[in-house]
Amino acid sequence: MNRFALPPESVLRAREKLVLDHFHDEVAQDWDATLSTFPHPHYELIAMMRVHDGDAEVRGYYDDTRVAFPDQNHEIIAFRHSADAVIVEFWLTGTHRGPLGRIPATGSAHRTRMSAYFIFDEDENLVTERIYFDQLTILKQLVAGVDRRRPSGLLKLARILRGALGMAGAAPDPRLLDTTEPKDLG
Repeated sequence: MNRFALPPESVLRAREKLVLDHFHDEVAQDWDATLSTFPHPHYELIAMMRVHDGDAEVRGYYDDTRVAFPDQNHEIIAFRHSADAVIVEFWLTGTHRGPLGRIPATGSAHRTRMSAYFIFDEDENLVTERIYFDQLTILKQLVAGVDRRRPSGLLKLARILRGALGMAGAAPDPRLLDTTEPKDLG
């Protein structure tokens, strides 16, 4: 694929429609429809250096995030197109109602700006959703609603800190570390 040549407008429109359908189906929590946008589901969460590959792992990711944020939603800011991707800037929103990994529910809402690269192969199949965001931005918003003047709030803060520290030690997925520079640069 020539990285300097954009596909025809009809291809860009088809990609954008698929991505919009993907976002819509995620919000509706219609996992079968969401997963049907990929021939093989594959998510890369760069902030966490974690990969969810295949139907079972991606469904687990969906389930875990919707336990934590049952009202998760997206507010799309912008679409951009490249030779092999649709890049979407959006706000991710949700209320922390259940555990997020080892972090107990806080009841706080968050609104976090993110970017996602929806990458297509030469046959126009969606092969990867690669998401970039700042974990600390989310954590700061979740902690902000905890009442630090009450003993129960201080106890919750200690549990949140313990949970966050427990999750911080996870090894990065090696598939995200083994990168190579493009061959045709300058």
